[in-house]
Amino acid sequence: MDRAFVDYYRCPESFVTFAPSGELPSGDSGYFYFGPNAVCYGRCSSNSPAEHAADALYNALPDVTLDRGKVSLPFDPSEVVANLRYERYVSSNGNGKRLGNGSILRKAYYSVRPLLSVSVRKHFQRMHLRDWREIPFPNWPVDFNVECIFEQLMTLLLEAHAVESLPFIWFWPDGFPSCAVMTHDVEALPGREACLRLMDIDDIAGIKSSFEIVPEGRYPVSDAFLREMRSRGFEINVHDFDHDGRLFSDRELFLERAEQINRYGRDYGADGFRSAILYRNVDWFGALDFAYDMSVPSVGSLEAQRGGCCSVTPFFIGNMLELPVTTTQDYCLFHILNQYSIDLWKRQIALISEKHGLANFIVHPDYVFEPRALDTYKALLAYLAELRAESKMWIARPGEVNDWWRERSQMRLICHGERWEIEGPGKERARIAYASLEGNQLVYRVESSSLAPAKTVNAA
Repeated sequence: MDRAFVDYYRCPESFVTFAPSGELPSGDSGYFYFGPNAVCYGRCSSNSPAEHAADALYNALPDVTLDRGKVSLPFDPSEVVANLRYERYVSSNGNGKRLGNGSILRKAYYSVRPLLSVSVRKHFQRMHLRDWREIPFPNWPVDFNVECIFEQLMTLLLEAHAVESLPFIWFWPDGFPSCAVMTHDVEALPGREACLRLMDIDDIAGIKSSFEIVPEGRYPVSDAFLREMRSRGFEINVHDFDHDGRLFSDRELFLERAEQINRYGRDYGADGFRSAILYRNVDWFGALDFAYDMSVPSVGSLEAQRGGCCSVTPFFIGNMLELPVTTTQDYCLFHILNQYSIDLWKRQIALISEKHGLANFIVHPDYVFEPRALDTYKALLAYLAELRAESKMWIARPGEVNDWWRERSQMRLICHGERWEIEGPGKERARIAYASLEGNQLVYRVESSSLAPAKTVNAA
């Protein structure tokens, strides 16, 4: 039984019959294909993985054997998924470069960053990111290799068990195909002063968002300000410590600041956290006392720290749920790519929706009120509202996604006679889905809450 697979699908454990086909080597991990669409990083018993993602990759799928309901694999699915989610591949990927924790350049840049205008900063950032199009892995503009791995595994289980379908608990409440959250990182005083106006704009679209607040040194954070946000139905989360780019530069400094960040989280009543500039070290996240984090991008090609979790669905890092950042930040869209349309965002939404994932947006009140940027943001809100009206997307706050994903993680499918039923708190909003094959394509059918015919959607 593979834990990562069960946690993703919430399917009956008795169906999950994976087994190793050979002893995994003790040597280094590397890259290999698992079918035509999934790139793995880990150990493989049937062939030596490649050192770099840009190398010619071996396909391990033909080495899989099916025998009397058992799927024998030349790798450990949980291992390769964790290697992607936790960015363990970055240190071995020459294209996964990041600014060094002790970089003199980085320290110098962040010492003067508050004094630089956006028009000046973007030139430094474009220079640092100038090779972003040459990065072969993860895949830009959205990477969902984790989801592709799970889909290939589900396909093999269907073939091994020779059944028409396998049941699982659908990813989102009320049968929604996918989900989106809007978040606002408040970096400096101009952004702090624009928050109320941004709430008005979000309210016009009927979309409640979360505001990530820097607790130290950037701007005043009064109780009245926080109360007004909450009273209007918006969420408050903690955004780093003082946004100086040094939170993950040193373990001792991180632990010292984590204590203060946790205190601010309690004072603000905040359940979520996001680091500044999406700097991160997931191995240190255990010191943060939050229900969820939003600091790991799906693909970090346009971020100061490269890498990415290669996933568009939430996943747990210890006890903390990760809500990956799956869309391009507004700052990068406007000032790095120089685009003032929602075409890229719409493309990312479409790709994320194909995998029934989470579209997690970052829009800064500090930058979005330039006229062209504001028009673009309003167009995005209108598009999201349209998708919601068509029941194509659940528009939620991050805290609501956290609550749902935690409830779903505790639900179980129980067979009563000839029917499957969901057990666990929150089951009223949950739906049973069935994975099946139509030709060579994996499809999902979601049970309706009424007597209407069940919905069928493509899995890939």
